[in-house]
Amino acid sequence: MIWKITTFNTNSIRVRMPIVLNWLKIHQPDVLCLQETKVQDDLFPAAAFESAGYYVAHHGQKGYNGVAVASKRPPQEFRRDFGDGLPINEARVLTVRVDDIHILNTYVPQGRSPDTVFFDEKLRFLQRVLRYFERSFQPGERLLWVGDFNVAPERLDVYDPDLLEGQIGFHPRERAALEDIRKWGFADVFRMHHPDPGHYTFWDYRLPKSLQRNLGWRIDHIWATPALAKRCLNAWIDREARALPKPSDHTFLTADFDVNRTGDA
Repeated sequence: MIWKITTFNTNSIRVRMPIVLNWLKIHQPDVLCLQETKVQDDLFPAAAFESAGYYVAHHGQKGYNGVAVASKRPPQEFRRDFGDGLPINEARVLTVRVDDIHILNTYVPQGRSPDTVFFDEKLRFLQRVLRYFERSFQPGERLLWVGDFNVAPERLDVYDPDLLEGQIGFHPRERAALEDIRKWGFADVFRMHHPDPGHYTFWDYRLPKSLQRNLGWRIDHIWATPALAKRCLNAWIDREARALPKPSDHTFLTADFDVNRTGDA
């Protein structure tokens, strides 16, 4: 069975609902993970997802951040924290189990600038992600980490690595923190299938014609433990969705897996 998961930073789910609903209708992913929904829970457009044939779990706040998971079958083991007894002051984390696959959907803090406390908070957030995996899972389990990581892992993941070196999103300290998590037991499934440069998921609104000039960053990711990575058939970025009217500054990233819905991979 082909099982499909997609991640997408909406930059406001209510603004982007026509794009999301059309994408669901055409591509029919089993799971869609959303970030930066920018809506508190009582105003989340759950009914629209339900009408499209999806269950939805969401964790939001007014005007900022927010994560959600829409799935064709009911999600289980819903949680909004890292299980360490410490608060997360913003809506950035959502773990569910769907089709016997654990999924952590995150919107990692952007960090603002490397010389600010916000950058330190970003590094601490990534450290908490690693501790969460170490405490709650084993690399042999069927586990996916997806979302907007706000980090480009390698030089080929940004349009100009020499120009951008040391800037937020491409700073060596945050790349090292991300690499520590990968070493715990993950594979970057997009890179498994596309080892070449020029593939991006984010094009900044502020750069003139950034999409047309392909001045992008690959900061949205789908990472899989070995039990799933070995079953990944393909991964792809929907660049065309970024060119639609009123787009997000990100676009959809999808991975296809040959797995059963329940039981061992």
